[in-house]
Amino acid sequence: MKIKSLLLIGALFAVGCSAPKEDQIDKRVNDLLGKMTLEEKIGQMNQVSGGYQFIDQIAAGNIGSILNIVDPVEVNAVQKAAVEQSRLGIPLLVSRDVIHGFRTIFPIPLGMAATFNPEIVEKGARIAAIEATASGVRWTFSPMLDIARDSRWGRVAEGSGEDPYLDVQMGVAMVKGYQGDNYADPTSLAACVKHFVGYGAAEGGRDYNTAMISERALRNTYFPAFKACVEAGALTLMTSFNDVDGLPSTGNDWLLTDILRGEWGFDGMVVTDWNSSGELVSHGYAEDLKDATALSVNAGVDMDMMSFGFVQHIKALVEEGRISEKTIDNAVRNILRLKFRLGLFENPYVDETLAAKVAYAPEHLEAAKQCATESVILLQNNNNTLPLKSAKTILVTGPMADAPYDQLGTWAFDGEEQHTVTPLDALKNDYKVIYEPGLGYSRDNNTSGIAAAKAAARRADAVVVFVGEEAILSGEAHCLSQLNLQGAQSKLIAAMKATGKPVVVVVIAGRMLTIEKDMAQCDAMLYSLHPGTMGGAAIADLITGRAVPSGKSPMTFLRDAGQAPFYYNHPMTGRPNNGTETLLNDIPIKAGQTSLGCTSYYLDSGYGPHLPFGYGLSYTTFEYSDITLDKQQYAADDTIVVEYTLANTGSYDATEVVQLYVRDLVGSVVRPVKELKGFERVALKAGETKRCRFELPVSELAYWNRDMKYVVEPGKFQLWVAGDSASGEAHSFEVK
Repeated sequence: MKIKSLLLIGALFAVGCSAPKEDQIDKRVNDLLGKMTLEEKIGQMNQVSGGYQFIDQIAAGNIGSILNIVDPVEVNAVQKAAVEQSRLGIPLLVSRDVIHGFRTIFPIPLGMAATFNPEIVEKGARIAAIEATASGVRWTFSPMLDIARDSRWGRVAEGSGEDPYLDVQMGVAMVKGYQGDNYADPTSLAACVKHFVGYGAAEGGRDYNTAMISERALRNTYFPAFKACVEAGALTLMTSFNDVDGLPSTGNDWLLTDILRGEWGFDGMVVTDWNSSGELVSHGYAEDLKDATALSVNAGVDMDMMSFGFVQHIKALVEEGRISEKTIDNAVRNILRLKFRLGLFENPYVDETLAAKVAYAPEHLEAAKQCATESVILLQNNNNTLPLKSAKTILVTGPMADAPYDQLGTWAFDGEEQHTVTPLDALKNDYKVIYEPGLGYSRDNNTSGIAAAKAAARRADAVVVFVGEEAILSGEAHCLSQLNLQGAQSKLIAAMKATGKPVVVVVIAGRMLTIEKDMAQCDAMLYSLHPGTMGGAAIADLITGRAVPSGKSPMTFLRDAGQAPFYYNHPMTGRPNNGTETLLNDIPIKAGQTSLGCTSYYLDSGYGPHLPFGYGLSYTTFEYSDITLDKQQYAADDTIVVEYTLANTGSYDATEVVQLYVRDLVGSVVRPVKELKGFERVALKAGETKRCRFELPVSELAYWNRDMKYVVEPGKFQLWVAGDSASGEAHSFEVK
C-alpha cells in the first residue's frame, strides 16, 4: 500500500481543509496578538499535563496547550472551554508522546532505523498520525534526533543510532509522515524534533548528564539532522535536558536564537522538555524558578512544559524589565502561527466516533509487520540453520517468547498489549510448539524452570530461545553500566545448546547488547529491537523462511560495555591499530613496557567491536563486483557517479542494503575514518545480477573545517560500496 492511500482515511475527519497561505496566517496572527492582554499571552505559553481538572483555567485563557489526554470526549470538552468560553476563543494544542505508533505500535525508532528504509518509516509515522489525530492529538514529541554512540544510555531506543547521515534520512521521513502534505488537514500531526542538542552524548551514558561537545563537532555531527528536519518543515522543536559545555540547552541563546532562528531561519515553535526550564535551578545555572524563566524566555523558548514558571513569573519579569514584551510577542506569535497552520481555528473538535474506526486498520497492521520484518537483523546462521524448514516440532522457550507488553518497547503509551502478536502466538501456526518459558521475565535469576525446558527439548526438532530486555529496561532514565543479558538468560541459552538440538536465539531488546558469548552458544541468532504490535508475526515469517532478513545494525555491537562510547566513524588517531594485538593472556611475564606495539586498543577486548555498524546477514549471499567511478578527479560542483554490480549468489530471493562510505584522507582538521554517504535497498531474485549506481554530489563532502567554514576541501578521498561499514575495498578519487 502506498503512502498516498493512507491519506484517504483523512476524508473521514473533515471536508475542505485546504492550507491557508502563510501571508494570510501572519495577518491573522498579528490581528489576534493585537487583541491580547499580557496575561492571555502568558497563558498561551503555558503547557500542562491533564484535561478536565484544568477546565476553569482553560476558560480563563491561562493555558495554551495540554498533554497526555487521548479520550476524544475529554479532548472536545477542554477544547470547548478554550474555544467557546475563553475571551478570545483561541483553541488548545493537544499533545502526546507518539514515538513509534499510537495504537498500532511499530518497532522502536532504533528498530525502524535498522530497516534502512525511509519509505516504511514515513508510512509508519503517517499511520501514527492518522490514529493519534483521531483521538484529538495534534502534536507529537518526535522524532528524536540525538546521535547516540553509547548503548548504556537508555534512550538509544528512541533514536536512529550513531550515524549522522542515517539520522537525517530517518528524521526527515518521520517529519514528513507525521505532518503529511497539508498542515491544516485534520490528520496532520505536528512533529517536534528533539532534543536540541547533544543529549545523546551524555557523559558515561547516564541520562540527563553533561555533554562536552565542541562547536565543530556540533556542526559536523549533532546539528545536521535538526537542520535537515527544519528544512523539511518540522513545525516545532524541543530543548534538551543536558548542558553542552556548561550551558543548559533550555537557557542557551546561542543555540535557540543565533543558530536555530538566525542561521536556519526556523519560524516554528520551541518548547521545553518536561520542567527543563525549572531544572536550570538544579543545574546551578539559575538562582530560582523566576530566574530560570527569564533565562529560558530570553534564550528563545516559546512554551513551558510543566515548570509553571512562565505562568507564575513572566508578568513580573516584564514589569521589572528583565523580559521585554516584544520577546513575549515573538514567542506567542510562534505559538499562534502553529495553531493557524494546523487549522485548529477552523476545526478545533474531533469526531468522537473516529478513533475506533481507524485503530488497528488492516493496512496499519500490514505496514507494522513489514517494518518489523525489515528491522530484524540476522547476526549468525551457522550451517544454514535458519530458516527452520525441516523442523516439525519446536521448543519455544525464554522470557520474551510471550511478552506482549514488553514486545511493544519503550514509549508505547497507547499501545494495547491485547492486540500484540507474540512469537509464541505466531509460531503455533507453523509448527507443533512445545512451550516451556524457562524464566519468568528477563531479569529472572530463578533457574528452576530451565530443567523443564531442557527436558522438553528432547521432544523437539529444534529450539528457539527468546531472550532480551523488558520494555522498562530501556528508554528515558533507564541506563545500564553493563550490557549483557540480564538474569539467567545466558544460562538458559547454554542449557539449550547442551541438548544437542539446533538452537536459534532471538534477542528482543531496546539497545545493542554485548551478546558475543551468547552467540557462541547457539547456531543462529536474530536480533529484533522491540518490534511492536506485529513483531511476533514478523519473526515467525523469518524463522519459517516466508521472509528473508534484511535488517542492518544502526549501532555498533560492542564486545564489552567498557568499550563505550564506540562508533565506526571515529576520527583517525596518530597511532591507529594495525591489526596486531597482544591480549592479556598472551602477554609474556616481565614483558617490556613498549613490547606490545603502542597502538590504540584494549588489552582485554582488543581494538574492534563485536559487530560493525551496518552489519546484517541474509539467508542468501551477495557478491559485489566491478565497482567503478565515472572519473578520478572532480570539481566542487560535480556529481560522483559510482556504479557497481550486485549478484544474489544464493538460493533465496532477498534484499541487500547497499552502503556507500567515503573517507577524506587529509583535512584541515582530523577527519573520520569513514562516513556513510548513501544507502539503498536492492531486491534480487535468487541468482539475479544487477548493475546499480549511486550519485553523490561533491558538495556532500563538505564539512566545518579549521576556520569554521562549511566547505569541500580539495584533496584525496577513498570510497567503499559494501554491505557494512567494515567491508569492501577502497577506491580512490580526488577533488580539485
